[in-house]
Amino acid sequence: MTPTLFTFSSAFILGLMGLAFHRTHLLSALLCLEGMMLSLFIALSQWTLQLDSTGSSPAPMLLLAFSACEAATGLALLVATTRTHGTDRLQNMNLLQC
Repeated sequence: MTPTLFTFSSAFILGLMGLAFHRTHLLSALLCLEGMMLSLFIALSQWTLQLDSTGSSPAPMLLLAFSACEAATGLALLVATTRTHGTDRLQNMNLLQC
């Protein structure tokens, strides 16, 4: 395993572990998701550069666009839940009630 592959996979695994085990605030969950998406973007960009193919070169930019949309949606949900519930703690929110 090359050092770059180890770095990207460990960054993704750390983001996944942070999302799975440290779910106290919505903001920390969103940051873990952003870290995972950023590691995927860098890995996909590196993979495209190593293959020297122009056919898959728009794929990292498409992933980055989806990541930006996910971040905007997550921040909108964060603001909405903070306004309605008064906090962003995930334990205080009951998602089954209106």
